[in-house]
Amino acid sequence: MTSDGQTPLMRQYHRFKAQYPDKIVFFRMGDFYEMFGDDAVEAAPILGIALTSRSVDKSKAIPLCGIPYHAV
Repeated sequence: MTSDGQTPLMRQYHRFKAQYPDKIVFFRMGDFYEMFGDDAVEAAPILGIALTSRSVDKSKAIPLCGIPYHAV
């Protein structure tokens, strides 16, 4: 975790999201494209996939959804 409380992965995701604020960002993680936060909340019903969450710390979780890379 970095000094701002974010993991390096989430810092990178937020840099991409800042470049494309009006787009849903598909972030490649291994064999999946994952969406986080508001992107996940918006994308899950459109794609017909489950909306879950990922713990950021003991008191906070962010919405998450994902699809296998080969489904894109």
